[in-house]
Amino acid sequence: MIEARNLSKSFNAHWAVRNLSVEIPAGEIFCFLGANGAGKTTLINLFLGFLEPTEGTALIDGTDVSVDPVTVRENVAYIPEKVALYPDLTGYENLEFFAKLAGRDMPESELLNCMERAGLPREAVHDSTSSYSKGMQQKVGIACAIARSAKVLLLDEPLSGLDPKAANEFCALITEQRGQGVATLMATHDLFRAREVGDRIGIMKSGRLVDVIRAESVTGQQLETLYLDHMHDSIEEEAA
Repeated sequence: MIEARNLSKSFNAHWAVRNLSVEIPAGEIFCFLGANGAGKTTLINLFLGFLEPTEGTALIDGTDVSVDPVTVRENVAYIPEKVALYPDLTGYENLEFFAKLAGRDMPESELLNCMERAGLPREAVHDSTSSYSKGMQQKVGIACAIARSAKVLLLDEPLSGLDPKAANEFCALITEQRGQGVATLMATHDLFRAREVGDRIGIMKSGRLVDVIRAESVTGQQLETLYLDHMHDSIEEEAA
């Protein structure tokens, strides 16, 4: 489970995240929408332990991230907008390296199975990742999550720059992980995909979680209207 309890983070006088509380149980995908600067990436960095909260608590599977970041990271897979792979290594070698880094010494058959489950073509696994498309690189990230049996996925704009086919394949993969009981937090600008794969959708504005919607309760058009209404309110507040 992913949980924020009155979580806040300030940089000097600016509150990047302010008094945010949310629980994301196992087997749920929670999508965060918000303009650039709304606090989505800061929130993810708080759950990763890259930042210390100013107030409140970030927990992964019941463990306070600030108290025991090492244990937390054993249960978490992080996929940013651009997955950081070693370009001189093959997809298989990258997966093997990151699996060992996580303490998993896995036989070749298991590693290949992880790559297959992540949707990487068998003929590409021994190619250098410098030749991979962005979608294929994201699939290596998913393969790493599968290999380490991650309980939590933290995704920061993972769909940015993906073509529609690659985005569809990526969403199918995280939906499959939901079926395995993985709790997923995904920050995205893609309203359509958020509604398509998310169980709940949160709208962030100026560091605050201002609305939470069940994806099944709105159409795509209704979600867009609701989101734009919140963003319009934000503009009016700044103007005032």
